[in-house]
Amino acid sequence: MSEAASYGATVKTKVPPVTVPRLRELKARGEKIAMLTAYDYTFARAIDAAGVDMVLVGDSLGMVVQGGRSTLGVTVAHIAYHTEAVARGLDRALLVADLPLLSYATFERALDASLTVLRAGAAMVKLEGAGPMLNVITELAARDVPVCGHLGLTPQSMHKLGGFRLQGREAAAAEQLLRDAERVAQAGADLLVLECVPSELALQITQAIKIPTIGIGAGVHCDGQVLVLHDALGLAGKGRRPRFVKDFMAGQDSIRGALVEYVRAVKAGEFPGPEHAY
Repeated sequence: MSEAASYGATVKTKVPPVTVPRLRELKARGEKIAMLTAYDYTFARAIDAAGVDMVLVGDSLGMVVQGGRSTLGVTVAHIAYHTEAVARGLDRALLVADLPLLSYATFERALDASLTVLRAGAAMVKLEGAGPMLNVITELAARDVPVCGHLGLTPQSMHKLGGFRLQGREAAAAEQLLRDAERVAQAGADLLVLECVPSELALQITQAIKIPTIGIGAGVHCDGQVLVLHDALGLAGKGRRPRFVKDFMAGQDSIRGALVEYVRAVKAGEFPGPEHAY
């Protein structure tokens, strides 16, 4: 029986917390990793009880919590505030905190921002990109700060990318993404989020690197999946719903049921389906 199955009962079952080494074990065993965002204590408790392996306090809070049009207005103080609230609600899941726009432009700034969110309760920090960020990853890793990379569609670069668009479609761009993923892993990252990249490219990357990959709009071949909580619960904002989003409240009579179903579907390799991939 999978770890997620133990959360189907009414009484919460105590299981060991997820750790950074545990993530590599899950990849090696071929067991999918289930991840969701959270921004407050109450939802953190519900997500943790549903058996989610990882929780992300994402800069997506700028859109789904603060009502902004992008993530660009989020600050380190915002992330730290929400991280502290979420941390209080977790017993098992590993907590990751986003480093917002330009908070890691230099190693010194990245170290300060990481210290702030780690003190708030995070176990890992997430930053976007490769290139000049590789040195930041190396320096943080050298100081035992667990790092999650993020490639493909990187929302903090939305203006440079021309909006929220699929990345790595052309051969040259795909090759660059593969090289960047390998370099992020070599720099010392412990995890890599792949957002809005073709499914076959995500498979190539997942097979090429030793650290787990977490997909969002990157197909079923990643080592795990992440969704923004509000999207998973059918609470997406105005505008067209992204292709990679599934409403897990559909057919459920409770939020708890939707969260448990999300974990089950990810662990079983049923989500994302072909209709959610590129």
